[in-house]
Amino acid sequence: MAKDGKVMLGHKIRRLRRDLDLTQAQMAERLGLSPSYFNLIENNHRPVTARLLIKLSQAFDVEIQSFADTEEARLAGELTEVFADPLFRDNDIKKQDVREIASVAPALSEAVLDLYHAYSEAHVAIRALSERVADRDKLQVLQTKAFPLEEVRDFFQAHENHFPKIETAAEDLWQRAKLEIGDLGRGLTDYLGQAHRLRVKRMPVEVMGHAIRRFDRHTNRLMLSELLSPQARVFHMAVKIGLLEHEALFRGIITDASLTTREARELAYVGLANYFAGAVLLPYDKVYATARKHRYDLDLLQHRFDVTYEQICHRLTTLQRPGARGVPFFMIRVDKAGNVSKRFSAAPLQFARFGGACPLWNVYDAFAMPGVLHTQLAEMPDGTLYFFVAQSMTKPGSGHRQPPQRFALALGCEAHHAAQLVHADGLQLDNREAAVPIGVNCRLCERLDCSQRAFPPLNHALIVDQNLRGHSAFYFKPDPAP
Repeated sequence: MAKDGKVMLGHKIRRLRRDLDLTQAQMAERLGLSPSYFNLIENNHRPVTARLLIKLSQAFDVEIQSFADTEEARLAGELTEVFADPLFRDNDIKKQDVREIASVAPALSEAVLDLYHAYSEAHVAIRALSERVADRDKLQVLQTKAFPLEEVRDFFQAHENHFPKIETAAEDLWQRAKLEIGDLGRGLTDYLGQAHRLRVKRMPVEVMGHAIRRFDRHTNRLMLSELLSPQARVFHMAVKIGLLEHEALFRGIITDASLTTREARELAYVGLANYFAGAVLLPYDKVYATARKHRYDLDLLQHRFDVTYEQICHRLTTLQRPGARGVPFFMIRVDKAGNVSKRFSAAPLQFARFGGACPLWNVYDAFAMPGVLHTQLAEMPDGTLYFFVAQSMTKPGSGHRQPPQRFALALGCEAHHAAQLVHADGLQLDNREAAVPIGVNCRLCERLDCSQRAFPPLNHALIVDQNLRGHSAFYFKPDPAP
């Protein structure tokens, strides 16, 4: 955040200090500052100078770029998307106006986003209720509870999808349980039996019903569905260990967050247990070293650690430990209708939050050729180049009436990192002419000549003329000359 032209990064420095498990006095001493002055910096009462940023980078082995204030950019991006709604089509809202609001009044910006969330929820409820009223026999109470999930996704984004204390807990389990790569299933089964007297039982569908994991307190059994793959069974055993042993750790992390609802806090709790399980399946140091050595070869990493494509992609987004940082990846999972069911990011890419994403993104091409890894060099409207890999994936169903779930998952990074990836070999990563021009979604993208456009963009007046036809169904007035 900028204040009177000065850079205020107290919140980021505070998070770094907590990640390093240092007191204010300890960190101040290593930076050559007095504890009182350091306290003022953390509370945004003193600016962060370039000299101090260099000291931080040298003393704690962190990249200066990691102190870039992404919160302001996040607010500006989300506000821009909100103001793209047709509700505001008659308001002359400029990009500069949005940036100034995000910079000068972040609390007000959050309030606007909360208000829009409430409006959107009510709008969806009214529309769905209207459809039900048309069929009087099916009228029922509508409950929409989508936004706690978005709040939890923001929580993980705020932590750059990396939780050092959970990583330490996973490493401790490896030591105590004497785990080995390739034999995690047996190791975790034995550990649950010895440490918790808990038996793991593979159960048929007719017993499990719609559940894939169930804990029976009376018999102290962890029941796992026969539909789960071996990798998924190992994952769910690790989740259970996290829930049994680290409730205080997970609750403590959640307490420090500003989650507003009980639903959001419980979703975050489950998310942290899943994070722990991923850290157990894929130990940080081993994954980091192997990924660097083999240039993030996704197929090799899957086989080396006996995990799925989704599991290794997710783990790669979490490799943000100071001194051992991996490529800052983002990951997104979509279904055939374009719904986003997962997104994690250690990169600054702005995801669409209200409405569909860009159809030119190669994540959608993955559905056409199952099992094939698709690559793409793409350019966002702001001129930033990104490199994407995408592949389809299938999760098993439970018989004829419940067919398999099909998803596509994309992993990406800014193009200047892509040379570290074997999948980018042979591509001209700085060639803008070879890049596919994509956007966040149609409402925010100002590429007026896009033939895939589904909606008109913000701040462009439509021309309705029976004698004119553009590349898409829309024709627009050109921007006025500056």
